[in-house]
Amino acid sequence: MTLRPLGIAICLAGCLAISAQAAQFEVQQDADGVTVNLNGKLLTRYLVKSGIKPILWPIIGPYGDAVTRQYPMDQALPDEKSDHPHQRSFWFTHGDVNGVSFWHEGAQAGHIVHKEFLQVVGGETAVVVARNEWLTADGKKTCEDVRTLTFGTCGEHVWIDFDSTVTATDGPVKFGDTKEGSFGVRVAGTMDVDKKLGGRIVNSHGVTDKDAWAKQAPWVDYHGPVHGKTVGIAILNHPTSFRFPTYWHVRTYGLFTANPFGVKDFTGGPDRGDHELAPGESFTLRYRVLIHKGDEKEGGVAEAYEAYAKTAKP
Repeated sequence: MTLRPLGIAICLAGCLAISAQAAQFEVQQDADGVTVNLNGKLLTRYLVKSGIKPILWPIIGPYGDAVTRQYPMDQALPDEKSDHPHQRSFWFTHGDVNGVSFWHEGAQAGHIVHKEFLQVVGGETAVVVARNEWLTADGKKTCEDVRTLTFGTCGEHVWIDFDSTVTATDGPVKFGDTKEGSFGVRVAGTMDVDKKLGGRIVNSHGVTDKDAWAKQAPWVDYHGPVHGKTVGIAILNHPTSFRFPTYWHVRTYGLFTANPFGVKDFTGGPDRGDHELAPGESFTLRYRVLIHKGDEKEGGVAEAYEAYAKTAKP
């Protein structure tokens, strides 16, 4: 019989509390967004605007260090590349929405504009619900999204559920086929596979590193060293998410995103991933970001996915 670490056992039980003292999340809202603390220490901040979009930054891992890249929100750290300034820690955008790129930054890029918080609460979990409008460079509204970020713990792991419903509020909307999207993170510089410090990409089928790019999979894990200790970020795709299982735009230089739209870019075949919404129509994307110690095995990512896949979604 193989004994699993306590944190994994909790995940297998659906992250039910088995200790007398549950984790406590505290949230504080201000003009810039929402600060989320876990047991009195910073976990992350939801910034309503960074560049052209809302993001989470920083994201603090299990050893007290940030697990996503600091640049361009601050000066690049010694092991970070100051490239791709649109890849801001933790975000959701897309590179072709009615022909406009909300992925890149520049004069012609679209902007995702925070309009209001619908819910901000703490407790044994924290919940942040925000409504955003997607505007072209000249201010024309393309669509809007309502995103729900739920923060919880699973043993020593922290998870962040990201559920976003995009609605065509102002006419038809087309999410075009492009690899430049859509939801994900830019991992800390030392975790990059290309740094050759121990960084690794592994998907649920056992495909690794550069070969995991453009593949479909229920989950992918990106792990590597931060200040000498191995940590991982896994993104899990819920079975009820639009076009599950998603394709993955995950790169050995640290980009790590789920993209259900880039079918032709990813496969090179005749099929396309464009998706058109008639006025009033919606689609919903559902992901869990699991922040854990160790590699995908020590982090119990496969078991955590099985527990997540069983969670009910509205």
